[in-house]
Amino acid sequence: MIYPIVVITGATSGLGQLVAIELAKRGAHLVLTARSKERAETTKRMLKDIEPKTELDFFFGDLSLMEDVRRIGKEIKAAYPKIDALVNNAGLHAFEQRITSEGFAEMIAVNYLAPWLLTHTLQQSLMKSGNARIVNVASEASRNHGELKLPEDLTDTSAFTTRGSSALYGKTKLLNIMFTGELALQLSGTGVTVNALNPGFNVTGLGRELWFSSALERILKYLHIGDPRKGADIITRLIVGSQYQGVTGGYFNVGTGKSIIPAYPGGDITMQNKLWNETKELLQRRGFVERINV
Repeated sequence: MIYPIVVITGATSGLGQLVAIELAKRGAHLVLTARSKERAETTKRMLKDIEPKTELDFFFGDLSLMEDVRRIGKEIKAAYPKIDALVNNAGLHAFEQRITSEGFAEMIAVNYLAPWLLTHTLQQSLMKSGNARIVNVASEASRNHGELKLPEDLTDTSAFTTRGSSALYGKTKLLNIMFTGELALQLSGTGVTVNALNPGFNVTGLGRELWFSSALERILKYLHIGDPRKGADIITRLIVGSQYQGVTGGYFNVGTGKSIIPAYPGGDITMQNKLWNETKELLQRRGFVERINV
């Protein structure tokens, strides 16, 4: 039997690591991205301890840099001409503005532009599967997104406070939902499905940059609040669950697995298409996407 090949970003910690564990138990061939070789090695040992026969491969780079994202995508595509699932899981909640060497706001780069570009780069490999699934980790934080302005928000590098970071984080998650809806339309008829999910409140998603985050995480675990296994479960179900076979363009909730109506302009076909075109134009202009019809 040829086991499904699943690409997961951000799999050396948190939700991504838990999903990798669940899929390893099911015999999946794991293709994982990582920035740290040390954390990748730790994850590899963990997965091998749980399921010694697990086949896995790591590709290294910084997902805040589009040049790295494009390189990783091309390396994965060359190694795996056919991919059965892609999980865009890696995410960041920054509490101060940081601008990457390419001139993007770090949170927009990691949470939205990287998934867009990686998915674009791997699209042909996904289509060759015949029934591939793309899963984008979004969030109900998307309801606190402030006002969406396109294309300005894609290149906004304004400073923000810790308090103001929540709306910007929510905006990146709204963009994930809108990207999911438009990509589902674009891939209609290819056999590739695209869905987003709300993983719920997870202690792994807390602001790692807050000085009290470790103490807060211990308290919440003690109180059984924010169990990341629930978030990992809905991601895993969207990848392997028979109830989601053929389902595309949806946004699903942790726990129940039921559909959620996203915050506006999520679900607005015109706005989702505008976001797609603005993103494509931006990445083309910066040289990360070839000037061809996507």
